Amino acid sequence: MASWLGSCFLTENAKVQRSRSRKIDRMLARDKKNSRLIVKLLLLGAGESGKSTFLKQMRIIHGSDFNEDSLREYKPVIYMNIVKGMKVLIDARNKLKVPWEDPQKEEYANRIFSIESAQDMDESDFLPYVDCIEQLWQDKAIKLTFDRRREFQLGDSLKYFLENILRIGQKSYIPSKLDILLARKATKGIVEHPIKICGVPFLFVDVGGQRSQRPKWYKCFDDVTSILFLVSSSEFDQVLQEDRMTNRLVESCDIFETLVNYPLFTGMAFILFLNKTDLLEEKVKQINIKDYFSNFSKDPHSLTDVQSFILDMFDNKRRDKSGLLYHHFTTAIDTENIRFVFDSVKSKILQDNLKTLMLQ
Repeated sequence: MASWLGSCFLTENAKVQRSRSRKIDRMLARDKKNSRLIVKLLLLGAGESGKSTFLKQMRIIHGSDFNEDSLREYKPVIYMNIVKGMKVLIDARNKLKVPWEDPQKEEYANRIFSIESAQDMDESDFLPYVDCIEQLWQDKAIKLTFDRRREFQLGDSLKYFLENILRIGQKSYIPSKLDILLARKATKGIVEHPIKICGVPFLFVDVGGQRSQRPKWYKCFDDVTSILFLVSSSEFDQVLQEDRMTNRLVESCDIFETLVNYPLFTGMAFILFLNKTDLLEEKVKQINIKDYFSNFSKDPHSLTDVQSFILDMFDNKRRDKSGLLYHHFTTAIDTENIRFVFDSVKSKILQDNLKTLMLQ
């Protein structure tokens, strides 16, 4: 009798377990189906190529945009960019032995260098230094040092912020959208941004581009729809901050070569954004790309010729041409440019995603 009761109990228990197992299987199947419907875009590229700026644009164009409180959150980042940038200029002026136009500016420089940390600066920390920063920026020594910025590491947006220092230095200051697009804070780790575009769920995955962050990239490779690879095309005459030797454009090209030939991505469409067209256009007027790439044979002061050369550098890294390579010349801080480019890219991405779903 006891044996029969035990057998019944086990049978009932097994039914419960089987029911739970089936329920879990249904949930997993549903989750898997839903995950396939999500368009997962992986944003990759070397540091300071414009990935985070592109994501801010996606939020402005397709997301919840930035309300006043969201804009205010960028104030400490902008303050940090300005103070750190001015410190770099002061230090570079000293190392390059550029004499002060006004020797009294040395006192202003010392005040800026007395700031122990620019991290998490608030308004009360920053405003007392606004006059110092403005006076230093007006000195010819700092301007001449800035003109030699390819000889050291300096953020692209510093000039803009210094030219707007009196506006930024007001108590009533609220960052504009252009301010936040130019604000620079290095991405650490993996950051996911879900945005619904035309009713389709997109998941943008932003991963830090510095060398120390790249080992984390492989954690994001599952279920990727497309890869958006961003390149700072204006950096053909600059070297990496990490080693002070490697040409930045060469580094980007090497990263791209590794990714585009990675077995997991065979046949996948790559989208190449040759970014910072605005900066490249200004640079080619003054700097000869042939001094850095001896195989360049066309007009070094032609934007079109330089862009064509850079595009070929990347396209030639593809060993297997079966996968498509879409390319666009972009300016990530230009909202209308990014709106136009992404509208074109979006159609291709959705077509590729539909083909993938039909094959599964």
